[in-house]
Amino acid sequence: MEVVLLQGLLLFLPLAALLLYRYNATFHYFCKMAFFNCWIVAMATLLSPFAAFRGRSVENMKLLRAAILPLKHFYGIKMQVQGSERLNIKEPYVIVCNHQASLDLMGMVEVMPDRCVPIAKKELMYLGTVGWACWLSGIIFIDRHKREDAIDVISQTARTIRRENLRVLIFPEGTRNQDKSMLPFKRGAFHLAVQAQVPIFPMVISPYRDFFSSKDKKFTSGTCTIRILPKVETQGLSPKDVPKLTETVRQAMADALAEMSANHCGDQRAEQPLLPSCTGAGAGRGTGSPQCEEDTTGINN
Repeated sequence: MEVVLLQGLLLFLPLAALLLYRYNATFHYFCKMAFFNCWIVAMATLLSPFAAFRGRSVENMKLLRAAILPLKHFYGIKMQVQGSERLNIKEPYVIVCNHQASLDLMGMVEVMPDRCVPIAKKELMYLGTVGWACWLSGIIFIDRHKREDAIDVISQTARTIRRENLRVLIFPEGTRNQDKSMLPFKRGAFHLAVQAQVPIFPMVISPYRDFFSSKDKKFTSGTCTIRILPKVETQGLSPKDVPKLTETVRQAMADALAEMSANHCGDQRAEQPLLPSCTGAGAGRGTGSPQCEEDTTGINN
């Protein structure tokens, strides 16, 4: 009898999991996030021994990039890149990008040029094989809680990117942010660019809210747009120019993010021409497109 019950349970559990995955958005979200994290850990574990033969080198970033690129196909996320040709220059530079979620990894590897390394929080270095793989790939770690140490890392990196012809990618918001507007930027990336006298390329990733939200536990397929803005020169600038430079770049990125959100909202309306447009306080009610109303309000504000 116990054997029959056990067999029945073993048959029921996979079926129940399949039904939950199909019909329960929260379960669907956690399954996809679990797969994302397991994939990163598995790839880091598998690739680290190969990277170790070369030692700590920016060239190992090619291995990490190749490991992360397939994820967009697994999740049904289409990447649209605008302005990637702007990164095709031989000189070193700094890329600054808005930071929404761990999914940013997929956008990052989509456009990351050769000899480019991110700056990451130091805590990442202690995540087992993931931290080891990151260290072997030349990722620069910074202690956000020790200002003097962080300044020292920035100064060392400024000397290194010139000497070794590196590109550095930084998330200047400093933390994940899924709000409609960007957080105030930290100035480390801009001090780095000014000290090294290298240009800055702002990179903007469109909002994920139509297919991903950690708050609402939503994770479906969708389209992500990545836009590379024109480079911002730092030649001749000094540390006293950093506050203005920071705000100038942030404003350009915020304007691009607002435009990308508005364009996406317009695309949704174009796909549903029989529905009322997203205007007015109650336009989204009963139309099945409340998000479109919310996005437009956020942009106008």
